[in-house]
Amino acid sequence: MKISGVDIRPGNIIEYEGGIWRAVKIQHTQPGKGGAYMQVEMKNLRDGRKNNVRFRSAETVERVRLDTKDFQFLYPEGDMLVFMDKESYEQTTLPRDLLGDAAAFLQDGMDVVMELYDEEAISVQLPDTIEAMIVEADAVVKGQ
Repeated sequence: MKISGVDIRPGNIIEYEGGIWRAVKIQHTQPGKGGAYMQVEMKNLRDGRKNNVRFRSAETVERVRLDTKDFQFLYPEGDMLVFMDKESYEQTTLPRDLLGDAAAFLQDGMDVVMELYDEEAISVQLPDTIEAMIVEADAVVKGQ
């Protein structure tokens, strides 16, 4: 679905210059001379790059809808993570860096939601809460 450049909102996912981007920050600007434009800070969902782009009101971009699917985390395998589709029981292997810091919180059997674009995993959402055991903590110092 095509949308105007000034209709982009934070969280929208758009196709721009051959990549899939998520709008992170938006700033509408109307200078004294010339037409209004939208300054959009975007993050590439495939490689994590950030980009700042100006969209004029006459420009249009393709808004992308991501499919979501329920998966279950099975086990880590080197730098890869193995997930199972809860409907078809097919196994999918993803690079650990797709999850970033969240990979440290994965537990065997954890249910996650994967966002897919053309059957390619774009991001993985962990549950809002997890149950974990604290192994080590610094001692409390009075006055802190």
